[in-house]
Amino acid sequence: MKTKNFVATDVGGTFTDLVQFCSDDSGRQVIKTAKSDTTPPSFEKGVLNVLDKAAIDISDIDLMSHGTTVVINALTERKGDKTALITTTGFRDVLEIGRGNRPDFFNLNFKKPEPFIPRAHRYEITERINHFGEIETAVDIAALDGIVAQLKANGIKAVAVCLLNSYKNNEHEKQIADALAKLIPEIHIVISSQISREWREYERTSSTALAAYVKPVAASYLSRLEDGLSEQGFNGSLYVMKSNCGVDTVEAAKAVPISMVESGPASGILGAAEVGRIIGEENILALDIGGTTAKCSLIINGQLPVTSNYYIERDLTSAGYPLMVPVVDLVEIGNGGGSIAWLDQFGKLNVGPQSAGSSPGPAAYGRGGKVPTTTDANLVLGRINPDYFCGGSIKADMASVNTAMQSISDELDISSQALARGIIQIANNNMVNALKLVSVNKGHDPRDFTLVAFGGGGAMHACALAHELGMKKVVIPATASVFSAWGMLVSDLRRDQFITWLSDWDDAASNQIQSQISSLTNEISQAFEDDELDTSTLHTRVFGRFRYQNQEHAIEVPITLPISSENIAQTEALFHQMYEQEYGYQLDSRIELIGLHISAQMDVGKVMLQPSINTGRSLSEAIKGERQVDYLEQGMHKATIFDGELLEDGMQFNGPAIIEESGTTIVIHPKQKVEIDPYRNVIVHLNGEPQ
Repeated sequence: MKTKNFVATDVGGTFTDLVQFCSDDSGRQVIKTAKSDTTPPSFEKGVLNVLDKAAIDISDIDLMSHGTTVVINALTERKGDKTALITTTGFRDVLEIGRGNRPDFFNLNFKKPEPFIPRAHRYEITERINHFGEIETAVDIAALDGIVAQLKANGIKAVAVCLLNSYKNNEHEKQIADALAKLIPEIHIVISSQISREWREYERTSSTALAAYVKPVAASYLSRLEDGLSEQGFNGSLYVMKSNCGVDTVEAAKAVPISMVESGPASGILGAAEVGRIIGEENILALDIGGTTAKCSLIINGQLPVTSNYYIERDLTSAGYPLMVPVVDLVEIGNGGGSIAWLDQFGKLNVGPQSAGSSPGPAAYGRGGKVPTTTDANLVLGRINPDYFCGGSIKADMASVNTAMQSISDELDISSQALARGIIQIANNNMVNALKLVSVNKGHDPRDFTLVAFGGGGAMHACALAHELGMKKVVIPATASVFSAWGMLVSDLRRDQFITWLSDWDDAASNQIQSQISSLTNEISQAFEDDELDTSTLHTRVFGRFRYQNQEHAIEVPITLPISSENIAQTEALFHQMYEQEYGYQLDSRIELIGLHISAQMDVGKVMLQPSINTGRSLSEAIKGERQVDYLEQGMHKATIFDGELLEDGMQFNGPAIIEESGTTIVIHPKQKVEIDPYRNVIVHLNGEPQ
């Protein structure tokens, strides 16, 4: 009997998660999960550790998908390699000039982001391509000899090449890259047309600079991971999770590692969309709360929101750094289980964005943590069982928790219980604001969506957050604590291409637009074939970026092929509808096409879940006992404690309750109704009755 053995690993800021999925031709399925500490900077050790902890024979794995924070960590911690920029004469200071856009125009604490590449390592070269893609001045390749000498003298490890208008014609970039590869073969080279084929010189240059900055670190990491797995007998297919909610080959990821910048969050959001499909919910508000951060995204009609308009480190005092790579549209904040509670200079209580991480971690870990975190607060409120902490792998150090809480409660002259309530309330408020950013601020009513919450902390806060937003239903997926890893197992191999293409949107331009779409689609298909991938399951979707004529902001709208008069009218009507939803009004004006987005996907053997098999046990067999739990504004209640591993399809019960699982705790508030579905997802009806 043929057996499939699929494994996914997700390197997070605090833990490295694993999901193993085994199935055979009879339909029998076995799912195993595990967690181990993340091991920076040698992240591959954490992956090998969690495989060992799960007692998995690596030589038996057929397919392995991997997601990692190595790219985003290298950016946020400034641990990339020394990088240089080669650009068109006159454009050396593009990174410095940037944009005049400010997140908060009246914030006097605004600070202009400092370029990742200092001016001394930015070089100009003579060449010119116009905005039509026509070569006006040939590239001065001979000038590279002097530049290379300086690169060697300065110990440069990576070079970003970004030329004016190369999004339209990348011939000069390729000539420079080829010459550099011959002159200094050991150096990492990234050209802008590998990253983006869209206009906007600053954004494209920033993206290329960031891509080159992380490439040596990320490519080295992936090579070490391959070697570590190979040494232990792995001979299956290895894929890497990208930020566009799809996996890709290791070689493709090595070529453009910046595509992994949000790989972990992307897989979780993909998993949320898959759960929505299984339970018949197309409109999903996805929430991932880990040890360090909380991420959220909006899924409409089952479609994942992938954009190339992404920023890192953007907040009220910084414009951040633009990154024009396909990334799932999400909001990320520094609020997780390890988020630290602290007092500012005015004695005001804050939670996050600083995190205790995994070392020393929350005070409850007993590893020397001396400041309270959200995890410590949940322990004080009775939400987490100190005797079943981290799935029973350790016993919570409540003495250290009490000491940490007292360090702030004494200063505020309140009890530790009151402080814990305040910490959770502030953390919840922060997360509610994040959820509003992806829903209300984009013209969507959260009440029209189902909240799918996952990550180690998602289940503890989800019901309170959904209640605050007026939502009716919360879904906590099975394997919620390692859900981002699970999402990788339901992924297709996916590549997205965004290009700038200016055109009217009418019958006169339809043939030209159709021809360009066909050319892009063939180009993508050829790239799959060049990588020796089976294209028999390859399918593409086409989107257009439209705007009212002469406006700045655009809306992405799906394009139905072939382009006909009827389809042109339908697309235009949909644009007006989507524009009004986001901005609150429509204009009596023509629309124009400014860009195309081609999404190409192919099946590489993703998991197809089957309903679980009931044992016939009763609900009472899943009850572990009772304890007092603080539900904030709802007060103290005696909650029934359930063993989540023993809950089965069809079981129902009412809150107040706590469901304890090995990797997370689900907090059910009073008057809420719980039912378990055939896939062991926990469905919570906030108004007490199924919808």
